[in-house]
Formats: sequence, C-alpha cells, structure tokens
Amino acid sequence: MLKIYAMESGKRELAERAAIEPGTWINLENPSDLEVELVGSATGMPEYMLKAALDEEERARIDVDGDVTLVLVDIPVINEEKDAYVYSTLPLAMIFNKDYFVTVCLRETSVLGDFVTKAIRNFDVNKRTRFIYQILYVNATKFLSYLKLIDRTANRIQQSLHRALKNTELIKLLDLYKALVYFSTSLIANQMVIDRIRTLSTIKHYEDDNDLLDDVIIENKQAIEMASIHREVLSGTMDTFASVISNNQNIVMKLLTAITILLTIPTLISGLWGMNVLVPFAENQYGFWIVLGIIAAILIPVIVIMIRKRMF
Repeated sequence: MLKIYAMESGKRELAERAAIEPGTWINLENPSDLEVELVGSATGMPEYMLKAALDEEERARIDVDGDVTLVLVDIPVINEEKDAYVYSTLPLAMIFNKDYFVTVCLRETSVLGDFVTKAIRNFDVNKRTRFIYQILYVNATKFLSYLKLIDRTANRIQQSLHRALKNTELIKLLDLYKALVYFSTSLIANQMVIDRIRTLSTIKHYEDDNDLLDDVIIENKQAIEMASIHREVLSGTMDTFASVISNNQNIVMKLLTAITILLTIPTLISGLWGMNVLVPFAENQYGFWIVLGIIAAILIPVIVIMIRKRMF
C-alpha cells in the first residue's frame, strides 16, 4: 500500500496527497514491486534500499548511497492468535534525501500510525533529523509499552500455574520468553543505530534536537534494561515450575510404587494358597481368616516403614 503525506502550508498538520512531490512523506506498507519501482523512479532512491525492510530477518543498520540515507530499525509488533497474543519484531526503513522522506514496513504499524492519526503533534516531515528522532522515540516507547504487557501476561500465567500446573501455561511462558529474546536483540541493534546517527555526517544535527535525542537514548536503554530483567525473571520462573512439575511426577511415581508393593504382598500370599496342592490350614475351618491374618501381619509393618520413609 502506498500513501503520500505532506505538511499543510501555513499549518503544522499532516495531510494526505495524491502525487509524489518534493517535501512529501511516502509511506509504503507491504508494497508491491510496481509501487517500489514507482517510488524509486520518482525519488531517485535505490531499489535495494526500498526493499531492505521487506525481509523480516534484515538487521538494523545505516547505509549511505550518494545523497540517499537508509536508517533501518526494528519495531515491536503484536499478533493475535487464538486466545493469546504473540509478540515479535519487524524492520522499519527510513530512507531520505534532500527532497523526499520514505518509510517502508511489511505491515501497518502503530509507530507510524500515531503520526498519521495525529496522536503525535509538533512534528514536521521536512525536518528530517527531528522526524527521525521522533519516530525512534515513539518506537522506544512502544517497546516499553509491550514489555509492560508481557510482564502483566506473565504474572497472570504464573498465578494460573500456582493453582494448577499445566503444560499449556508453560508453553505460553515460553512464547513470552521468545518475545523477550527478540525484543532484547532488536533493542540492542537499535541502540547501535542511534549511536551511529549521532556521528553520521549525512544527517544534519541541530542543537535544538539534542534533548530529543537524549530522550530517545534514555527510553531505548530503559527498554533494553526492562527486557533483560523480564527475560531473566521469566527464565527463572520457567525453570522453577519445570522443577516443580518434575518433582510432582516423582512424588506420583513414588506413591504408585508404594501402592504396587502393598498390592503385591496379598497377591503373592493368596496365590500361594490358591495352588492346587496341599497347603497349611487347608483343612482348618478358620484357614481363610488365618491367611488374612498373615497378610495383615506382613502388610502392617510394611505400611509403617513406608510412612516413616514418607512414601505416602
């Protein structure tokens, strides 16, 4: 999908445009080859830069080709699957030269959506440096927001595990742990991109933007720390509950073993007296009760020993 935006003359508000013109922001969401070719020919930007974000595994980086600069970062996304949310990351490309600013992503994202819906104010697509910093800032805050959601979800699952240990709950925790791994890796890569932006000569740096850049760095580093903490806590929680499940299995096996031993004794004795040969007490009218007494005399000490060994 191809959408074109520009700042309204005399106003600091974003408006949609029908044609690609100098000073416009071109937003590509899962674009077709035709749309990529159209934007490339209209803006003079290399096709490989425009297609960089279309590879889900593309790493965060900065590339410079003549007067065109590519800033590629990872953004958080959330997918709803059945009764759970799955968190992951996707690359977002910001490509610009002196006349055009292009963003490319595989899907619609709330990071850019906040600018389109005017949830973010006081921005200007013509001020390239500030616009990039604002996108990076919103991206870092989205990471923090999703990390809080992951933490709340993990706490809810842990409470369910306290009531009843289920494999499905542990699998959900594993999915959250994978999301935290993706987030941590992406945030660290984004931090490297941010650090390089500060020294990149193709991006003009203004003193008024220093505070915004500092906010971006602070938010991103905070997100890195939160992701690391949540990952360690979740890893410890999964190990603990896995140990509890294993211990419960051992307890059940020990109980079943004890029951098997107790059932074996009367089965063995009754089997001996059930043989088709002459056995003690066979002619005694109280033989049945004597055999039961023998079984009880053997079982009671065995039960006492098992209780002392805490096999029950």
